[in-house]
Parts: sequence; structure tokens; C-alpha cells
Amino acid sequence: MLQELETQLLALTPTEKSEAIRLLTQSLSNSWPGITKTPGVCGGDACIAKTRIPVWGLVESRRLGITESELLNDYPHISAADLVNAWSYANAHLDEIEAAIKKNEEA
Repeated sequence: MLQELETQLLALTPTEKSEAIRLLTQSLSNSWPGITKTPGVCGGDACIAKTRIPVWGLVESRRLGITESELLNDYPHISAADLVNAWSYANAHLDEIEAAIKKNEEA
């Protein structure tokens, strides 16, 4: 598996490699700009910083066909950068996001 990953990484453009490094660094440091997890707020789920908007909710909205433009219109106090941070966090924590979506569907 590591060999396959190495081949894929070497095939990336310099910009893509830079983004991959950024994501790996964030993942290793468990630091996600603009994303917070606060016990007692939204069940401790990852949210857009200084809001009660959970990342899983944004992911689920996008899956339901709501565009980024519509999300920004629906949540005027968040920015396009907030959405980029949310998507980045969600991609790195797929199991967590899927579990939160499932938990919400069952509620």
C-alpha cells in the first residue's frame, strides 16, 4: 500500500503536493484551523469555530445537493474559507463524520 501511495504522491503537481503536505501536517498535529470541538457544544462534534454549525451537518447538506453558495447564503456568518476548512476536516475524519451523520439520522 505504501508503494502505491508513493507512486501517487510522485505523480501530483507541485500545488497538489503542497496541499497533501498541509493536510498531513494538520492531521499529525491534530490542528484544523477554523474547526473546534468543545465538550457540551453540539455533543462535542467538530464545528465551524465560534458557531454551533457542525461539520457533519455541512457535509450532509452538500450530499443532499445544497451548493456551497447556498450554504454561504443560509449561514451568512461563515465564509468560503470556513467551508474549505470543513471539507478538509471531513476528508481527514471520514469515520467520525459518517458516525455523526448516522447518529443524527437515528435521533
